[in-house]
Amino acid sequence: MPSIDTAQRRARLATRHRLAPSTRSAEPTEIARSMVVLHATDPATVYLSVGARGVGLTPAHVERALYDDRALVRLLAMRRTMFVAPTELVPVLQSSCCDALAIKQRKAYGRYIEQAGVVEGDVQAWLSDVEAETHAALLTRGAATGAQLSKDVPRLRTQIDPSPGKSYSKPTSITTWVLVVLGAEGRIVRGRPNGSWTSSQYTWSPAETWLPPDLSPIPAAEARVELVRQWLRAFGPAPVTDLKWWTGWTLGEVRKTLTELDVVEVDLDDGTTGIVLADDLAPDPTPEPWAALLPALDPTPMGWQTRDWFLGPHAPALFDRNGNIGPTIWADGRIVGGWAQRPDGEVVTHLLEDVGADAKKLIDAETDRTTAWFGDIRAIPRFRTPLQRELTA
Repeated sequence: MPSIDTAQRRARLATRHRLAPSTRSAEPTEIARSMVVLHATDPATVYLSVGARGVGLTPAHVERALYDDRALVRLLAMRRTMFVAPTELVPVLQSSCCDALAIKQRKAYGRYIEQAGVVEGDVQAWLSDVEAETHAALLTRGAATGAQLSKDVPRLRTQIDPSPGKSYSKPTSITTWVLVVLGAEGRIVRGRPNGSWTSSQYTWSPAETWLPPDLSPIPAAEARVELVRQWLRAFGPAPVTDLKWWTGWTLGEVRKTLTELDVVEVDLDDGTTGIVLADDLAPDPTPEPWAALLPALDPTPMGWQTRDWFLGPHAPALFDRNGNIGPTIWADGRIVGGWAQRPDGEVVTHLLEDVGADAKKLIDAETDRTTAWFGDIRAIPRFRTPLQRELTA
């Protein structure tokens, strides 16, 4: 069995994820393609991930790609997680992940509505009717917030308690549920937010008016093959368990998809077996020394479940209790520390190991780049890691 060592995996990470300076790009969409998708649970992550991999870019360039050129689109996909994807990848994500997600979410929301006893008759038929009415209202408006749509569609204001009798229970309207299902089905799209690039208060638009008309549906099996091919190109070699985790599919679905691809197994330095595309065994050249400040939930550390080969012993400081990774400092393919933005805008760093004077200079330069990228924006973390709390105390 061939082998690919950790040094080569780090070289691939540097070049394919556009973290080495010579591989950075002036195109946000090209950066997103390099990562397959950009993680977008926190809206700021998208912009900071592009900034770390970009040259000559500002947040305005990302906004233009998202909302003017519409070359990038925001959607729920793998693991019911928010991503920003190149628009041409939407049919792949829709068939491989989103369609199944829509079915699952509609069933879950339908159970909550049925338990509340607020709808007589067939709950799923009622919910589908509300979805159709909401979509029609959005077509009329062109773009709208959830609050605006709830005025047009009174049934969106139906109050449901999803956890009756629980201390944390809080009745909620079904507006967000309906919008989530419509979005997962690919019928509506999250558009420009109200506020800065750190805001998650999105307007919604019909897919018919937002996406290009030539995005034709593709069979689910074909879509899964293409998604795995792209993931392996960006993140391979890696164990099958990493692919299963990233996609959120069953092990059977992953294995079946791999039979449709020409892949080979390779030995990894940690004693596990990885998979890689058969035409991708040639080594990538070792890049120049590099450093990067990556944001919380950046797509690089979130591309694998098995992270020891680049994370080392630093997980306790850099992850929160729910397994979310915070802002990280990277040097030559491994995590060496963390960073945070203080309320006054200062970007502060903390190294968790000695990296040497040369690497420290590179990290300082990246800190300056990150500070300039923020400008007057103050990003409030969606979750806090131990090191982030320490740096902003």
